[in-house]
Amino acid sequence: MGSGQNSRLTFELLQQDGAARLGRVTTRHGVIDTPVFMPVGTLASVKSLTTEQLSRLGPQIILSNTYHLMLRPGVELLEKMGGLHKFMGWDRAILTDSGGFQLFSLASIRKIREEGVEFRSHIDGSQHFLSPEKSVEIQTRMGVDIAMAFDECPAYGISHAEVEKSMHMTHRWAARSLTARTGASALFGIVQGGIHHDLRKRSVEEIAALDFDGIAIGGVSVGEPKHEMMDVVQFTAPLLPVDRPRYLMGVGTPEDLVNCVAAGIDMFDCVMPTRNARNGTLFTSSGKIQIKNAKYVADDRPLDPECSCTTCTTVSRAYLRHLYLNDEIAALVYNTIHNISFYLDLMRQIRQSIASNSFAAYRETFLAKVAIGDPQKEEIR
Repeated sequence: MGSGQNSRLTFELLQQDGAARLGRVTTRHGVIDTPVFMPVGTLASVKSLTTEQLSRLGPQIILSNTYHLMLRPGVELLEKMGGLHKFMGWDRAILTDSGGFQLFSLASIRKIREEGVEFRSHIDGSQHFLSPEKSVEIQTRMGVDIAMAFDECPAYGISHAEVEKSMHMTHRWAARSLTARTGASALFGIVQGGIHHDLRKRSVEEIAALDFDGIAIGGVSVGEPKHEMMDVVQFTAPLLPVDRPRYLMGVGTPEDLVNCVAAGIDMFDCVMPTRNARNGTLFTSSGKIQIKNAKYVADDRPLDPECSCTTCTTVSRAYLRHLYLNDEIAALVYNTIHNISFYLDLMRQIRQSIASNSFAAYRETFLAKVAIGDPQKEEIR
């Protein structure tokens, strides 16, 4: 089963286990096995890691950020340097978001109108304008493998009528994004509609009718309670076309990934593994660890005995705690290597379980193990 059989992107649905999907996305910079987690490299860099360190961890695709890169270093420089891949020395796939979510977070310094969004740079206050056409042009000029349509992300808690108005804007901008598409970048559309089932259904119908290479669920993880986020995903995912990749934007915890794969999602991104690494929160096969806690002061065990990353096979919890408490840069590197490895390993295990028709059992075991967590009491000193 395939779709988007063009020079930009192909997708094959290889197997299903319940609603969970095993797939393969082929881009100009290689194959992506799905379900997949995309490490976030906002400024053409996954924080705390060199490109070589990241490459050794084995992600097949990373995510970068149109809004931030258009401000610094600027699309002109990136184009002059041979595109985003060459600029950062990365030879695998890159997906860029459209800038819509970043502009959502700049609500106090933006002005939305039909043409696009006027905003002030968070760096120096300079005035800028981003439209569907401009966003797609920037992503294309950067040479990315997958670009995102420009959308408006509604805030959580606004009225049904306001969400509906915003959704219609996203649909008009989606059509304009497609019209503006040139070059070899694939383009994904974004479904909006807040927490409202009727709007999500209408948005899927509108976006799926357009010639996008894949479809994303946007506007989740924007402040709503976890159960509402899961409700939106579980309602929306089955409505999406079977023959195109399904991308859930900005989600989430390891448990979220497992549960959303069960709903039929193929692609994920989130800053959680890298941000948590910098804050000393580490994901393990038995739940999260706060490495600064006093109980690790003389703990000579590996961070996660089930992990084969450089961090877990080289140093102890005691050493990681020592580095973190002394603000050593190496702490950020070790922590990030592990957290990214944990997420990538999780996705590999998920894919293997779908391939062997044992995903439901894998999910149940994983969630039970994480729920139990580290049996030792956490003491922060």
